[in-house]
Amino acid sequence: MKPKPRINIIMWGFMGSRLTSSTRCMSTSTKALSRFGWWDRVSPAAKDPITGVTEAFLADTNPHKINLGVGAYRDDEGKPVVLQCVRNAEAKIAGCDFINVGRESNATAVGSKLVEESAKLAYGKDANVVKEGAFAGLQALSGTGACRLFAEFQRRFHPESPIYFPDPTWSNHPNIWRDAQVPVRTFQYYHPVSKGLNFAALMDDIKNAPDASFFLLHPCAHNPTGVDPTVEQWREISYQFKEKSHFPFFDVAYQGFASGDLDMDAQAIRIFLEDGHLIGCAQSFAKNMGLYGHRVGCLSVLCADAKQAVAVKSQLQQIARAMYSNPPIHGLLLVSTILSDPETKALWVKEVKVMANRIQQMRSTLRESLEKLASPLNWEHITNQVGMFCFSGLTADQVDRLVREFHIYLTRDGRMSMAGVTTSNVSYLANAIHEVTRYNREASNVC
Repeated sequence: MKPKPRINIIMWGFMGSRLTSSTRCMSTSTKALSRFGWWDRVSPAAKDPITGVTEAFLADTNPHKINLGVGAYRDDEGKPVVLQCVRNAEAKIAGCDFINVGRESNATAVGSKLVEESAKLAYGKDANVVKEGAFAGLQALSGTGACRLFAEFQRRFHPESPIYFPDPTWSNHPNIWRDAQVPVRTFQYYHPVSKGLNFAALMDDIKNAPDASFFLLHPCAHNPTGVDPTVEQWREISYQFKEKSHFPFFDVAYQGFASGDLDMDAQAIRIFLEDGHLIGCAQSFAKNMGLYGHRVGCLSVLCADAKQAVAVKSQLQQIARAMYSNPPIHGLLLVSTILSDPETKALWVKEVKVMANRIQQMRSTLRESLEKLASPLNWEHITNQVGMFCFSGLTADQVDRLVREFHIYLTRDGRMSMAGVTTSNVSYLANAIHEVTRYNREASNVC
């Protein structure tokens, strides 16, 4: 017999005894690196106020606990929902050849369809900007990704311009623009006494901001307050923006949840469009399609003409390329199928209405329950506000009591996600709110 090749013996020796020696060297090297202290100055980051609420809720073992923190829809049993339109879209794409669909050319075509249908949803199916291609659009990683893309775009081409956020706004907005090194400012929005819009102060801040400033606006279902301007107020805001040459950037995270009507919830955007503004728009399908984990969104920027749109889109693509290259395909297929297939879209429109109606019903029931308890406070703002959230007026101390004594979790600014309220827990919630507010009216922000 021929002897075994020597290389096998050498390889065995390497994989056996020499590995130990190599590991010792790596261990020594690691110790040397640890002595250098690369990350000694890194301290734990502050917890996000919303994710912190969820973590605390999950750690609680009390059977009566309620999570009013997360801004995602839940059914009347408090469970996440897979919409029937999503199931139907899933069935339609189930037979797709994903390897073929995932090819660059096909994925690009599907992405272009998503962008086109998203633009129709925001600006109107007959909008000239859509027909003429006078906008730059890009699929984004949900609304957060769309905001981050635009923040970087703003920094590159208007580095000295700040962006103004409503006070208050979604807690992640300042993080996104600060990380892009864009100066952040605020404008007055919410009136803590009336629990409504501080319109006069809002208009003053728009007038007093430097000309050609960027403003972030919530077109519907404002997060966290649930307070939206009226149609006439939107017209006045648009007029003042025109006078000051401000740029409106709309974050559309909850289209459909304010009124139950997708077109009605886009009225603010279309008023600005009619008035001749160039507009930026971040859209998310995480909430109104129940696709939170799929991270499907769209960024669109209106331009002077189609030629300018080509240039703007090329810059947005370059930014996205450096951030995440390409977004995943599955959620893209789901959303583009729902938006482009008439039958599936019609079903989605109905399901959005059902979700919005349930939340509106829970608002009415919570208010009625508090009033039946003979609460000395005014709870009209619960039903005056719209969308996913109720800005309750509860103080941080009262929220702490809700957590500590009743296992009810919400952010310390008093924001309640009405999607977490159900027919089975609304009475318990009302009693708990009544208990923490009944004796200290003076300390409460509730009227």
